[in-house]
Amino acid sequence: IARRKAAHLLKHPDAQVISLGIGDTTEPIPEVITSAMSKRSYALSTVEGYSGYGAEQGEKQLRAAIAATYYADLGIEEGDIFVSDGAKSDISRLQVLFGSKVTIAVQDPSYPAYVDSSVILGQTGQFQKDIEQFEKIEYMKCTPENGFFPDLSTVGRTDVIFFCSPNNPTGYAASRDQLTKLVQFAKDNGSIIVYDSAYAMYVSDDSPRSIFEIPGAKEVALEVSSFSKYAGFTGVRLGWTAVPKDLLYSDGFPVAKDFNRIVCTCFNGASNIAQAGGVACVSPEGIKAMHEVVGFYKENTSIIVDTFDSLGFKVYGGKNAPYVWIHFPGRSSWDVFSEILEKTDVVVTPGSGFGPGGEGFIRVSAFGHRENVLEACKRFKQLYK
Repeated sequence: IARRKAAHLLKHPDAQVISLGIGDTTEPIPEVITSAMSKRSYALSTVEGYSGYGAEQGEKQLRAAIAATYYADLGIEEGDIFVSDGAKSDISRLQVLFGSKVTIAVQDPSYPAYVDSSVILGQTGQFQKDIEQFEKIEYMKCTPENGFFPDLSTVGRTDVIFFCSPNNPTGYAASRDQLTKLVQFAKDNGSIIVYDSAYAMYVSDDSPRSIFEIPGAKEVALEVSSFSKYAGFTGVRLGWTAVPKDLLYSDGFPVAKDFNRIVCTCFNGASNIAQAGGVACVSPEGIKAMHEVVGFYKENTSIIVDTFDSLGFKVYGGKNAPYVWIHFPGRSSWDVFSEILEKTDVVVTPGSGFGPGGEGFIRVSAFGHRENVLEACKRFKQLYK
C-alpha cells in the first residue's frame, strides 16, 4: 500500500491524498491522559521521582486498575494481567511461548499479525499460491453467508485458535451464543483461544466485550487488548494480556507461569511514562474521555456506512468497530484499491491483505479527521454514483 501510494504521488505530485487505509488513529490524546504522562516524565528529572526498571509484568497500580475496570466480576485479578507495549507485541510473544511445533487456526479474513508471526516461528509449512494459503494453517471462513462466524463443524482441531472480536477487518462482533460455541469447541479439542479484544470499547450492542464473560472461558482462553484504539495510544504503545490461573496445559502446568517467563526474558516492561498514561486512561475522567474519542470515530464510521449504502453497495461491519467492510463481487480487491486511489486520491485497504477470504472486499477505516472523512465520502459518491 505504501509503495503504491508513493508511486501515485510521484505521478500526481499535487494530489490531495486522504488515507482511510491503515488503522492508525488521528485525533489528539485527551488532556487528562497526556497531563499524567507529562507529570511522570518531569518527575523522572528529580531524585524523588526517578525510577528505572520496573516489574516486567507492569506496575501494580495499573494491573489492578485494568483488572477492576475491564474484568470486574469476571474472576480476572491483578496477578493475571501482564502490561505490555501493545497487543501486536504480545501476539508475537505468545507465538514464542507456543513455539514452532503448534498448529494454529485463524479467522479468514483476519488481522495479518497472527499469520505473519506464525510464519516467522516456522509453524506454517509452505505457502500454496494457487489457494493463497499456508499449508499448515486452519483457515476459518468468515463470510456474509455464515454471519462472519465460522462453521465450527468444518474446522479441524488445532492447538491454538486466534480469534478477534470485534473483528478486524470485517467489523463484526461475535454474539454470546457464538462465543459459547467457540469456548465449547476449544474445550472439546484441547485448544487454547487467543482472544483479541482490541476493539471492545466500540461494541454498541449486547455482544460480549471480553471472552471471560462466557462461562468456562478461563479454562481455555487468554485475552490480548490495548489502549491504541481507545485513547489514541498507537504511538505511545501500551496494552495488556490477561492470562487466567485456570488456563492449564494438558499436563496441568499453568500457561501464566510460562508467559511470565517469556515476559521476563524478552521484555523489560512497558515505559513507565506510558503506564502513567494507562492509569489515567482507566480513571473515571479517562474512561469518559476515551468514550468521547471512540464516539467520534463511530460517527465517522456511520458517515462511511451511509455513503456506501446510498451507492447501493453491500456494506458490512461499522456497528461495533471502526472499520467498514464493503463488497465488490467478482472484482479483485487490489483492482478496486487501484481504481479508488487513481480516481479519488483516497487510500483504502484491499481485503485480500487479510487472507483469501477477503478477496472481493475493501476495508475503509474510520480513523481520520472529520473533514477528510467527509471529503473522501464526497469523492466516493462522485466515482460510484
